[in-house]
Amino acid sequence: MASISTHVLDTGRGEPAENVAVELYRGHELLAREETDAGGRITELGRASLGPGRYRLVFHPPSAFFARVELELELEDAERHYHVPLLVSAYSCASYRGS
Repeated sequence: MASISTHVLDTGRGEPAENVAVELYRGHELLAREETDAGGRITELGRASLGPGRYRLVFHPPSAFFARVELELELEDAERHYHVPLLVSAYSCASYRGS
């Protein structure tokens, strides 16, 4: 089954963002809620196996401007790992599909 990991970097400070809450939803159902470690990482968000479908990642970053950053993902391959980093600073953010 598919899995999701993330890495949150505070680009304003030039450091990993520790203790950032990240939630994983399928529809309105909360599947997992975890916090980033000292390196800004969550190696596997939730321990549930994820099938194909649409999911939402909701980040609660250390930003005076962004209360949350929400990304909607379409997981097509049930056998694949998806890594979704977030780069965030006080007034900007970006994400991409990592490896």
